[in-house]
Amino acid sequence: MERTDLKHVYSKAIKEKFAIGAFNFVNMESLKAIVESANDSSSPVIVAVSESAIEYMGMEYVINLVSASKKNSHVPVVLHLDHGSSFEVCKKCIDAGFDSVMIDASGLPFEENVKLTKSVVLYAKKFNVCVEGELGRLAGIEDKVNVSESNSFYTDPLEAKKFVLETGVDSLAVAIGTSHGAFKFSHEPRLAFDVLEKIENLLPNFPLVLHGSSSIDSFDVEMLNKFGGQMEGAKGVPYEILEKASRFHNICKINVDSDLRIAYTASIRKFLFENPKVFDVRKIFKPAKEQMKIRIKEKIKCFGSLNRG
Repeated sequence: MERTDLKHVYSKAIKEKFAIGAFNFVNMESLKAIVESANDSSSPVIVAVSESAIEYMGMEYVINLVSASKKNSHVPVVLHLDHGSSFEVCKKCIDAGFDSVMIDASGLPFEENVKLTKSVVLYAKKFNVCVEGELGRLAGIEDKVNVSESNSFYTDPLEAKKFVLETGVDSLAVAIGTSHGAFKFSHEPRLAFDVLEKIENLLPNFPLVLHGSSSIDSFDVEMLNKFGGQMEGAKGVPYEILEKASRFHNICKINVDSDLRIAYTASIRKFLFENPKVFDVRKIFKPAKEQMKIRIKEKIKCFGSLNRG
């Protein structure tokens, strides 16, 4: 599979002030929803997989599905490992043909984080693969990531500069108030843009990343709950906040996962309730894929990457 140069896409994003959506997929339908939305919107896109998603699909299926997507796409499609937990996992993905990997050592002491991240960078450079590191701790639960609110903390701007210089990472995931999962805020949603500005002043024109940035659309939540789901109190990051981060700051990559899961599940619940005699999974999955595409296209427009492909 031919690699896609994410560094080039980041360079354009910094210059033209937009962010690329990094959308997680777990099967063929979710991958097609992401890539079709990107092509419809003429937007570059990052298709992301977690370790658990790779375990679920199998590495060979991941590579072949994305390879087919790239061949049928007229916009840049980047395959990215989300929250790699070790050097071995990152190496496996690089060797398999990934365009980009994230090594998440944010739970380790600073010097250990630097050491592990740098080892991944040195290996990735041999293959021109981008590496994303993380500094600071986001609260929330997503796949194998589980951080309590009491153990979360913002990225320290001075440490961020030192981390980038010592590791050589191509992008840095920062903690400024977002969180993983569908229940992000117990208060009015807000992000620490003052912390973000301090990081940007110390790392001018450097690609920064926002994790835990699903908006948790109320329409999808209501649909899910109406047809048997239980997601009362779910709250995400408002679109205006994400737009500010991508249009006026150096946030070049914004991760979205929960929004797609909720849209997909809500649509399936609704379809099965309204069509109890249908057992053709193609008919069940089709409206679910279309509901995902609605949310993906909204995010692409919000992030400013529409017609940037």
